[in-house]
Amino acid sequence: MGVPQISNRSERPAWSRRGILAALGVLPAAALTGCSASADASEGKGTTTGTGKSAGTKAAQTKAPTLTVSPADGTKKAAFTSPVEVTVADGTLSAVKVTGNDGSTLAGSLNEARTRWTSTRNPYSGTKYTVTAQAQGADEESTTFTTKSPGETFVGYFTPEAGSTSGVGMPVSINFTEAVKDRVAVQKAITVTAEPAVEVVGHWFSDTRLDFRPEEYWAAGTKVTLSLRLKDVEGADGVYGTQSKDVTFHIGRSQISTVDLAAKTMEVQRDGATYATYPVTGGDSDHTTWSGIMVISERFKQTRMESSTVGLGDEYDIKDVPHAQRLTTSGTFVHGNYWASTSVFGHTNASHGCVGLHDAKGADDSSVAGYKFYKSSMLGDVVVVKNSGERTVDPANGLNGWNLSWADWKAGSAL
Repeated sequence: MGVPQISNRSERPAWSRRGILAALGVLPAAALTGCSASADASEGKGTTTGTGKSAGTKAAQTKAPTLTVSPADGTKKAAFTSPVEVTVADGTLSAVKVTGNDGSTLAGSLNEARTRWTSTRNPYSGTKYTVTAQAQGADEESTTFTTKSPGETFVGYFTPEAGSTSGVGMPVSINFTEAVKDRVAVQKAITVTAEPAVEVVGHWFSDTRLDFRPEEYWAAGTKVTLSLRLKDVEGADGVYGTQSKDVTFHIGRSQISTVDLAAKTMEVQRDGATYATYPVTGGDSDHTTWSGIMVISERFKQTRMESSTVGLGDEYDIKDVPHAQRLTTSGTFVHGNYWASTSVFGHTNASHGCVGLHDAKGADDSSVAGYKFYKSSMLGDVVVVKNSGERTVDPANGLNGWNLSWADWKAGSAL
């Protein structure tokens, strides 16, 4: 059969390339997006995906990363009891830095997906912080916040002083200005370390006193470091610590003096060898001297002693007691005595409870026992009293925790 001839081009159907594609349900990318780019431009740059969308369209629909910082930007009284947190949506974190106006920085860690960063500790109170964060492939962003100040605070006054040199019996003793209810939190914030290393344990004598010591006396020459990290630690409800510091002191030579009130002598041992032996007098039968291990906690070339301050009425008031060294908070001293006859020392216990050595008025005679012992001593030296007729001193009465066994000492730790 013959095929009809189309003699006139105008009689052909008006199917354009665009119309054919439309009929097939497919349009160039420019038409889908409402752009006015030419068909040639679409064909050259917009390859189609399996869903019929172009790669250019898919990229345009990807969301930009969004950072969120807690506490929020501009917060004026942010809590200091929670960590700082930075999160990102639609991306991953590449860098986070948190800096305080006090020069401190907050370290932190990322989760496995790198979408959340959390500070390893809480921010300090009363501090302005700048948070600088960056998501992968995005610009760096910065926010600021300021933490509120605590309403009530406490500090710990410590013995010995920073940079001092003490005897082998010196504990680290901390007295708090407010009663501590959360002993665990406070003790965790305080560490005492020694060089050469030795185990050091804390013991609570009360809600306001925490002492640290090793099992045995410190070794001569030891370096001891007290680290206080009490800032913003809640010691009691709404009461926060303020200190963050390190304190170092040293142990000098070893001096341990043993007072035998039966023999009425004091033997001084220096680094394991006998250094001196002095005749002494101790408390009489009505005013016996505490027995036990005591540590020199204060030293005075001269001081006033009044009987009324230790509950003995008006029995004595001596304004210039020479070479006095405190052994207990309650008033026991080892001191020079110029008012008693020289025949008393080494023969009779005649004091009101102190340990006395022959001395001279004015505290300047270097030939007498009181002067010599004072000059050979330092804070933290150990004085052991035995055969006094009195019971062992309370470990909390002065710096005298050595009277507790190691087991009993450790039992007083909150950790």
